[in-house]
Amino acid sequence: MLFTPTQLGSLPLKNRIVMAPLTRSRAIGNLPNELMAEYYRLRADAGLIITEGTSPSPNGLGYPRIPGLFNEAQVQGWRPVTDGVHQAGGRIFVQLMHTGRVSHPANMPAGAGVLAPSPIAVPGEMWTDTDGMQPHPVPREMSEADIAQSIAEYASSAKLAIQAGFDGVELHAANGYLIDQFLNTASNQRHDRWGGSVENRIRFAVEVAKATVAAIGAERVGIRISPYGVFNAQTPDAEMDDVYLRLIDELNALGLLYIHIVDHSAMGAPEVSPELKARLRAAFNGQYILSGGYDAARADTDLDAERGDLVAFGRPFISNPDLVAKLKSGQEWVAPDFATFYTPGEKGYTDY
Repeated sequence: MLFTPTQLGSLPLKNRIVMAPLTRSRAIGNLPNELMAEYYRLRADAGLIITEGTSPSPNGLGYPRIPGLFNEAQVQGWRPVTDGVHQAGGRIFVQLMHTGRVSHPANMPAGAGVLAPSPIAVPGEMWTDTDGMQPHPVPREMSEADIAQSIAEYASSAKLAIQAGFDGVELHAANGYLIDQFLNTASNQRHDRWGGSVENRIRFAVEVAKATVAAIGAERVGIRISPYGVFNAQTPDAEMDDVYLRLIDELNALGLLYIHIVDHSAMGAPEVSPELKARLRAAFNGQYILSGGYDAARADTDLDAERGDLVAFGRPFISNPDLVAKLKSGQEWVAPDFATFYTPGEKGYTDY
C-alpha cells in the first residue's frame, strides 16, 4: 500500500510516503535559497513533502538560519523550492513553526522578541551563531494584543504560502513550540481565557486553525501534534488525553485536512499510548499521518490495518534523497552525519 497513489483531500499523491519536517538551518538571513531548492527537489519522489519549520513571524525565528514566511523576499525565495518539487511531480506543504519561548534574541532580527504564554524559561541552552551556546531567556508573557497578533500572523503567512506555490500548510502544534506551549501546563500557567482548563488551553490552537482555514481553506490545512511529548521540557499531565480529544473535536468542526502525530519513541522519547492514537484516529474526520521509526514493512502493516492513511519518514530522508526507491527495493539506507544536521552549506545536505 505504501507505494500506491492516493488522494489527500483533492490533492493527488503518487504514493503514501511523506517526508517529515526536518530542521536543517540552511536559510542564511532566514531566506530560502537555491541550495534549499535543490535539497527538496532531490526528495520529490515522496508523495508529500512537509518543509522544515518555517516561522510566520520575526518573533518565531528562534533558531539560527531557519526560514521565514512573512515578507515578499521570503515568498520569492520559496518559489524555486515549490517549482522544483512540482516539476519533479511532487507535492509540498510548508510547516508553520513559531518557536515561542524556544529562542534566543541573538538568533532574531532587530525588533523581534521572545514571547510565550507564561514567563517560564526553557531549561538548558541553545546555539547562537554569534555567541555560541547561550541559556534560554525568560520569555515575555504574551498580552491579549500579542496573542491576537500571533494568530493573525499564522493566517497571513498561510496566504503568502499559497502565493509562494505551496500546496498547503501544516500548523506545528507539537514539540514544545508556541501552539504546544499553550496546550501544555509546563509552559502555560495562565489564569485567563488562554490557560487553566482544557477548553482554555486548546483555545490558541483552535483560533490559529480557524484563522488559517479562513485565509486559505480547510482543504489546505493540516496540523502536527505531539501528545505526551517531552521535547523542549514539555510534561504530560492528567488531562492530556482530554486536551487532544477536545482539540480534535474542534478541528473536525473546521474540516481540517489531516493530523500528523509525532511519535519519537524510536529515538528514546516516551511512547504515545496506542490507545490514545487509536482514539484520535477514530475521532478525527480527516486523514491521519503516522510517524515514528518506520520501515517499509511496518508502514505497510499499519496502512493495511487502517491505523493511518500516510506514513512520514524523517531522518532517513536526510542521508537518502532516493529513500522512496530504497524503500521499494529494500536497499540499505545510508546513515546520516549528525555533525552536519544544522551547519550551513552543502556538506551533509545535498552531497549524499
